[in-house]
Amino acid sequence: MVRIHLSRLLGEKRMSQRRLAEATGLRPNTISELYNERAKRIDFATIDRLCQALDCQVSDLFEYIPQQDDVN
Repeated sequence: MVRIHLSRLLGEKRMSQRRLAEATGLRPNTISELYNERAKRIDFATIDRLCQALDCQVSDLFEYIPQQDDVN
């Protein structure tokens, strides 16, 4: 599973979703889907814009959490 830490980053930077949309040129709906971790996919250009606007690394935005198989 991949976790998206956009809500945490925006909180730390005291930035609104609207301000991020304006800074990146991304649609507010795109920002909202990422913020609420409902996005199904994301392209590299979007990741690049987010990292530039938030002055962060890709690893600050995303975290991979391996899913554990139920072994009984």
